This record gives sequence, structure tokens and C-alpha cells, in this order.
Amino acid sequence: MLKATYEVLQPAGNHSFLVRSFGKAGFAAPYHFHPEYELTWIVKGSGKRYAGSHMAGFSDGDLVLLGPHVPHCWKLQPDAKSSSAARSIVIQFTPDFLGNDFFSKPELHNIRQLFQRSGGGIQFVKKTRALVQEQLMGLAAEKNSFRQMIRLLEILQQLAVSKEYTQLDRQWQAGELSPADQARIHPIFAYLVEHFRQEVSLDKAAAIAGMTPNAFCKYFKRITRKTFIETVIEYRVNYAAQQLTQSDKTISDICFDSGFGDVSHFYKMFKAKMQLSPLQYRQQFGAL
Repeated sequence: MLKATYEVLQPAGNHSFLVRSFGKAGFAAPYHFHPEYELTWIVKGSGKRYAGSHMAGFSDGDLVLLGPHVPHCWKLQPDAKSSSAARSIVIQFTPDFLGNDFFSKPELHNIRQLFQRSGGGIQFVKKTRALVQEQLMGLAAEKNSFRQMIRLLEILQQLAVSKEYTQLDRQWQAGELSPADQARIHPIFAYLVEHFRQEVSLDKAAAIAGMTPNAFCKYFKRITRKTFIETVIEYRVNYAAQQLTQSDKTISDICFDSGFGDVSHFYKMFKAKMQLSPLQYRQQFGAL
């Protein structure tokens, strides 16, 4: 059965957290989750970022903090010329990596609040992103484990006091789901991430969840605040929007490549979400 992969992370013996750099191969990781917080900086690369029920484009400099158990992956744009140079730096740490009560100290109040906000994912932008990227380069290059820890705390404090961020998914907090709900809903999004550009079957999704289609529809909306079909269309429209601005494919080709089976339906759904037709969107935001 298709499922969101559970990733087991193990820091080296003299470290309490992980600092890793990935090349192109790292973006091929399946939709996965783990109990650690994860701070990801996309040094170079563009494509689609999936975090819980949220999907959006990413490009060079993308900086995102994810809370524990948020299923996620970054997929490079297909056939992008720059994909071979894609690179990311990823920091992963457990909630208690410095001890059970460390972040309960009053001096760390802001970081504790940051962790609470990260349940649906946080994207950092503007000056905060530029500043933290420089700090992350220093952390990744640091050889001394004590200095690494201090650098990480400084980065977390910088993120914690910043107002330059966007909540990726305000409605769905993975950390608030019961283990049973996580086990049921994560495979559904794994199925969507891998198949939304193809024919998506409600019956198949319901079978993955071990439910009847009617019960599944009610369950999915209760968890995500969206219908299953709305979510599929949102994934397809977002993917099409990226293709319109970053490729020279015809609109018809983009329609079918994004999973729509009919051009007129594609135009209708795209305009309903973006308030622009596909052609208008390409003319306004395209860089080609």
C-alpha cells in the first residue's frame, strides 16, 4: 500500500541534532514524516513543496520550518535545466534534543512559541530569510559541536522573533492529530502527491483509508477543512500555475500534464482559483 514513509533519523554520537546537505538526489525523497522538527533551506532549486495538506511552489532561498510529524517533500520541477545543481541544507532535531525541560525556561519563551506555531509549517521571507541563510551557511561549515549548538539556538531565536513569515497550513496541524488519524490521513496525501497529475480515484483514496467513499469524504473534510475533490483541483491548479510561468509548454499541454482531462474545465477551475485565465496568468507572471 502506498504510504507516507516514516523516516528514522539518528544523529552521530557526539551530536544531539542533524545538519545535512543534499544534492539533487535529496529531492527524490518520497513524501515522508518524522517526529523531529525540520528547518530546510533550499540553496538552489525550484519545483513544488508539499507539507501536510499544503502545496506551493518553491525556488532558490526557500526557508521553511516544519513541526514534528508533518509529512512533506520537495519535488524539483520536471526537466528544469538547473535541477542538476539543486542543493539544500536541512537541520533536524527532536523537541527534547537539549533535555525535556530546556525550552520551558523563561529566556526561551519566544522559541517555545515558534515551535507551537510550526505545526502546519512556517515559511520565512524577506530580511529574515537572508539573515538566517547566512547563519545556516555558518552552521553547516562549523566543525565544533558546541559552536554548532550555539549557532542553532541563535537561528531559532532569530526565527522566533521575526514577523516576516507565512503559515503554510493554518487549518491542519499534524501535531494535533491522533496517531490513528495520522496513520490514516498521511497515506492519502502520499497518494495525492504521487498521482494528482494522473487519474485520481475517490474509491482508491477511500480504500487506502480503509473507509467507504461516503465516510471517507466526511472524514477528509473534517480533518482538512476541504473536500477531497477541492484538494485534488488545488494541487492541479498550483502545478499548472508553476508550469505557466516557468515553461514554454502550450496551455493545452499544461492542462493535460497537470491532470485535467478537458481544456474548458481547466480554464474554469484555474480562473476560479487564480481570478485570471491561464493565458492572463502567464502574461502577468511569466518570465519567459
